[in-house]
Amino acid sequence: MADEAKFVELSVYPSTATLEHAHDYQSVVAVAKRDDGVSVDVTDKVEWQVESATGSATLDGFVLRPAANGQGVLKAKLGDLAAQCDVTVATIESVKPISYRHDVIPVLVRAGCNSGACHGSSRGKDGFRLSLFGFDPAGDYERLTREMSTRRINRALPDDSLLLVKAVGSVPHTGGKLFEHDTVYYDKLRDWIEAGVPNDLSGAPTVDRVEFFPPRVVLEGTGTQQRFVAIAHYSDGSTRDVTNLAVFSSNNDSVAKLDPSAVATTGMRGEAFVMARFDTHTVGSQVIVLPEGLEYEPSDTPPANYIDEMVNAKLGDLRIEPSERSTDAEFLRRVTIDTIGMLPTPSEVEQFAADTSPDKRAKKIDELLEREEFSQIWGMKWAELVLVRTDGNLVDYKAMFLYSEWLKEQMEAGVPLDQMFRELIGANGSAFEQPAVNFYLVEQDPNKLSENVAQSFLGIRMQCTQCHNHPFDRWTMNDYYGFSAFFSQIARKRGSDEREWFVFNRGSGESTHPVTGQAMPPKFLGGELPDTKKKDRREVVAEWVTSEENPWFAPSIANRVWAHYMGRGIVEPVDDFRVSNPASNPELLAAIGDHLIEYKYDLRQLVRDICNSNAYQRSTVANPSNETDTANFARAATRRMPAETLLDCVCQVTQSPEKLPGLPLGSRAVEIADGRASNYFLSTFGRAQRDSVCACEVHSEPTLSQALHLLNGGTVHDKIRNGKLVEQLLEAGNTPQQVVDEIYQRCLARKPTDEEREQLAAVLGENPKPVAELEDVFWAVLNSREFLFNH
Repeated sequence: MADEAKFVELSVYPSTATLEHAHDYQSVVAVAKRDDGVSVDVTDKVEWQVESATGSATLDGFVLRPAANGQGVLKAKLGDLAAQCDVTVATIESVKPISYRHDVIPVLVRAGCNSGACHGSSRGKDGFRLSLFGFDPAGDYERLTREMSTRRINRALPDDSLLLVKAVGSVPHTGGKLFEHDTVYYDKLRDWIEAGVPNDLSGAPTVDRVEFFPPRVVLEGTGTQQRFVAIAHYSDGSTRDVTNLAVFSSNNDSVAKLDPSAVATTGMRGEAFVMARFDTHTVGSQVIVLPEGLEYEPSDTPPANYIDEMVNAKLGDLRIEPSERSTDAEFLRRVTIDTIGMLPTPSEVEQFAADTSPDKRAKKIDELLEREEFSQIWGMKWAELVLVRTDGNLVDYKAMFLYSEWLKEQMEAGVPLDQMFRELIGANGSAFEQPAVNFYLVEQDPNKLSENVAQSFLGIRMQCTQCHNHPFDRWTMNDYYGFSAFFSQIARKRGSDEREWFVFNRGSGESTHPVTGQAMPPKFLGGELPDTKKKDRREVVAEWVTSEENPWFAPSIANRVWAHYMGRGIVEPVDDFRVSNPASNPELLAAIGDHLIEYKYDLRQLVRDICNSNAYQRSTVANPSNETDTANFARAATRRMPAETLLDCVCQVTQSPEKLPGLPLGSRAVEIADGRASNYFLSTFGRAQRDSVCACEVHSEPTLSQALHLLNGGTVHDKIRNGKLVEQLLEAGNTPQQVVDEIYQRCLARKPTDEEREQLAAVLGENPKPVAELEDVFWAVLNSREFLFNH
């Protein structure tokens, strides 16, 4: 297949290059794409030619260097294919002065000097401390230049500076040898010392963004290599090739490992995200690795909607064949559990099987979306997100219950999600009359509140930036304390009823940066400084968080809905949106986010799209091409039912209700309002206590204690006995086999197979009313993997 493939497209990265001083340069990469979609690094195979009337640039290997001011074009030719890079050379007569901000700090980061394992640890290393990943450059400058005068930095004899002799291994160094004498890293540090260690922190331009090329490649075979190039864009409009200064990594070294020179080498089949970190910016590129000569036939099943178009495109890139469509019984059980947290009844199973209309699945989805239980499920899901629980200090049971009911009422009324969360973030007033204000009573620390809002509604984890810049994302301490400032003016007071609290804006209070001691003005994450004068800051940030222009809100909320139905998020975990944790299918994530906006944040419409897709309706049975893939939705995921749903289903099929905390007999576990309320079954099966907004609070992994409780605990055994289903069915004139059929249909949405019937006949014997034996069958089915898991 590879031998027959032809090159159909040639690209040169970057497509434009600007060289702005005598020592400037720009690396280039050429990538050819075959007709089968595979990419090949052809940088050393193409014919390169620089065309310029002024002779503006030369190509040194694969590096553009300035020769004269003017315009030019770098052309690449591969057979009949051609591509080019437009080149601009200006101010070649100038020499850029050495910069502490742009030359010294990047070298320290690249060499790992300020990493957590070295001098960037909280106490430093060997008497020398730097800020972690350079979050405090001013403090680092003082420690570099003022501590150990004339030893760490020797201006008279730069080559004798400890900063250099330790780095090149001339004297013992705990961190070992970091680089050689004849490297750009040694030259930059030496030039800085020789120039008198200038400090340009206050005047130097800042890095606005970083680009990483090529943005996406599909590579074939083991040991294949691909070059990458990193380019920084500065606030003064200038650019710089930072390939030799950025820090490179891969989120999957076994698939594609990126070395310090920005060359990726392929390993096993799969997908990796290779990243470049420079300054406070982390960017990445997608690398797909395929076995050499892989045979692949794309699925001929037409897409049901836009979701399938996106999923199928990604599966095509990966050469993965999707699994077959689920059976009607599998689909009915799956969609009923997911949508209303219950099992289909035997009559619903039979009616669905008897329905021959081609749109019966779509009609069933519409029917389930109108059920009250749908609102209860999502009321519980959002309650986990916004920490609905009692709190010994401010949140009494009444306030907590009203908070929970408010969420359910919003779902029942079909209130748009953006409106609901906007009202919650900007809430003021009485905890009894405006239940959403309990969000600010459960948690009172402004820093923690800002973290909760970012993680719950934007999927951004800000916690580590409280102490240092994020090592694997764009967020800095300035971002953290600027966002925290939106929540620094919240006031609380008790009402006439000691259980009632009021939340309001007191109009004063600031967020202080712990390093600089400065009061930080409110600032949107990755955005502007809004006008908050004489305004409630929370109302301002509530508008921004839920706006259509916010790049995280709609995708984050849509991703949570997707994960509920598909078993994992497009971004997983669902509340960890960062550059170094990319979406498995960025186009799909953008599409469901855009459709949620288009639907005016109508939850039911997005759920309808997901459930009607082929991706959702696939079988869990793997084929050879997708058996190891878990991230691209080629097959349905087998998922253990959530704790509340599992208990409700056990109660449903056994006809034996559970007495739940704070609720009358017969209520469902999904209706429990208080995150602090639970029982042994729910705790064992991972019900969230809502101590934090982290999605990890809900545990769905099977454990030994769960298995032991189902086998030996009282829940299943007692409910079978107390519900008396077996006795009732026998007394109604059903044969033992008909009772078995009823049990299977109640629990598994199907009848026993012929093999199962044969095995069960031996268990039941000839007794016309084998109550004990049938109860054993019932117990075995409830303990089966097929019952406990949604599939």
